[in-house]
Amino acid sequence: MNTPILDFVQGYAASEALRLHMPGHKGVPLLGPEALDITEITGADVLYHAEGVIRASEENAAALFGSAKTLYSAEGSSLCIRAMLYLALQYARLTGKKPLIAAGRNAHRVFLSGAALLGLEIAWLYGEESTPLSCRVSPEKLEALLAKEQPAAVYLTSPDYLGCRAELPALAAVCRRHGALLLVDNAHGAYLKFLSRSQHPLDLGADLCCDSAHKTLPVLTGGAYLHLSRSCPAALLPMAEAALRLFASTSPSYLILQSLDLCNRALADDFPAQLAESAARLGSLKADLRAAGWLLAGDEPMKLTLCPKSRGYTGEALAAALEERGIVCEFADPDYCVFMFSPANPASDLDTLAAALQSLPVRPSIETQPPKLGVPERVLPPREAMLAPFETLPREQALGRVLAAPTVSCPPAVPILVCGERIDEQALALFAYYGLDRLDVVLPDDKRGGISR
Repeated sequence: MNTPILDFVQGYAASEALRLHMPGHKGVPLLGPEALDITEITGADVLYHAEGVIRASEENAAALFGSAKTLYSAEGSSLCIRAMLYLALQYARLTGKKPLIAAGRNAHRVFLSGAALLGLEIAWLYGEESTPLSCRVSPEKLEALLAKEQPAAVYLTSPDYLGCRAELPALAAVCRRHGALLLVDNAHGAYLKFLSRSQHPLDLGADLCCDSAHKTLPVLTGGAYLHLSRSCPAALLPMAEAALRLFASTSPSYLILQSLDLCNRALADDFPAQLAESAARLGSLKADLRAAGWLLAGDEPMKLTLCPKSRGYTGEALAAALEERGIVCEFADPDYCVFMFSPANPASDLDTLAAALQSLPVRPSIETQPPKLGVPERVLPPREAMLAPFETLPREQALGRVLAAPTVSCPPAVPILVCGERIDEQALALFAYYGLDRLDVVLPDDKRGGISR
């Protein structure tokens, strides 16, 4: 498969042209890749107004993923999530639906900020899990909510941070019966298209989908895709670039764009075969770990999520013990330790992890579980709370107050409480469990005013 962006940039670097344009390094090495780090000069095309090399490369990606349209992001899936929400808002306006989106409660915090900025209302879907990181939505629960609320779109995270995947074909069928778009945050699952049998949301019923290419494909950090499926309403296709432009930088990284471009060649070449081999190796490791007594979560083929409390370790303690052995996980919290693999991991990496886990002594099991969060009281719309003046308080002083910006780290960037909701005892217990000590709360009216320059 051709690589139009890479070919142009390499040709420009070889020309030794006098660079009287940005960036300021002028191609002179400092870090190393400066010669290939350019801006939108003549011939380099313009991201989100693409008509040349970028458009040709995106069309290659669309062919690989089987989409009606695929657009690049040099700002990760965060940009693509905001763009999907903008397109959902346009769909609501075109169809006369309410600007309302139903969403799984484990949505990334960018979903919240995007919905707030666009003025979208949210109807939350709740699962039965004891962790905020997962939210398994049944087709029956979705059917009931859609029949009652009639949102313009449904937003789901699949796979989630723990590697759990939604029942997308059944959920997509429910959405179609109710005329709702299905938006999927597939940030962790770009590779799913290239399994021996595709498990990608585009092939399971999603209308719009974002992939963080950099998370699971050979792409530099920040490279991502916005996909519009062949089932997506045709009226939205010409709006997609405008959706990205609304939120995107006008100075995209051509290093990231080159990596997305070159990734197309890898995906068209031997990546699927390498992926099949890697998935089989990881499947064997998972089976061996279960046989040895480890508890696992999730069903994603290239992610390993351990539940180590049964072995006497919190996820954080397990992560620390492995770091002492030179092994760094993706994420750990009190309950889970998450490891992400790709074909770039040789078989020896899995052997190293298996040996390290086997070397850890089994301790008495830890029985503590995360507090259960009910359905919090909504006091303000998310937009009003997120844009309101706020103050930061110690957790213990925040009881009864209204949360402003969601307090959460990245990873996993999944809010425990949503802006505009009241902080009750259950929420405080969860904040304490996950080690969040200070909270942003809406400033009450009687504390506003009196600011002078």
